[in-house]
Amino acid sequence: MANLLDLKQDEINYDPDTLLDALIKQLHLKNDAALSRALEVAPPVISKIRHRRLPIGASLLIRMHEISDLSIKDLRGLMGDRREKFRISDQQFKPK
Repeated sequence: MANLLDLKQDEINYDPDTLLDALIKQLHLKNDAALSRALEVAPPVISKIRHRRLPIGASLLIRMHEISDLSIKDLRGLMGDRREKFRISDQQFKPK
C-alpha cells in the first residue's frame, strides 16, 4: 500500500514543464521546436512530454545533460523528482 501512495506522490510532484522551460531559457532558445532540434528529437516528443503522455526517459535526460551542462540531479530536480535512490520493483519484470 505504501508503494501505491509513493507512486501517487511522485505523480503530484512530476512537472516536466518546469524542466523544459528551464532548458529553453538556459540554451537561449525561442520555443519547443527549437528545443526539439537541440535535443535531436521529433517535435511531437516535446509535445507529448508537456501533455504528460510521455515520460522523460533516461536517454533524453542524458541528452539534456549533454547540451545544457546541468547535472542529472539538477535536471531531475527541475522536473520534481527529488528521490535520492531509485529502486526497481520485482513487479516491473513480471510478464503481464
